[in-house]
Amino acid sequence: MSNIIRPSIDDMLANKTTRYALVVGVAKRAREISGQIQSQGIITDEKPVLMAIEDFKQHRYSIIEQDINE
Repeated sequence: MSNIIRPSIDDMLANKTTRYALVVGVAKRAREISGQIQSQGIITDEKPVLMAIEDFKQHRYSIIEQDINE
């Protein structure tokens, strides 16, 4: 068994951020990380998705949703 600590989704969601927006944000950040790793020739065992989740968990990135009533 892996000893990966998984953050609670509720802890990562801001007051008005939807789960869908979080999933899309994490996916976009993971693709960005993957591209950076490839372009720099970095070899890592850590998965880009886990790195992206950590970025959001540590508030290095956040989701900004447009209010549809605007």
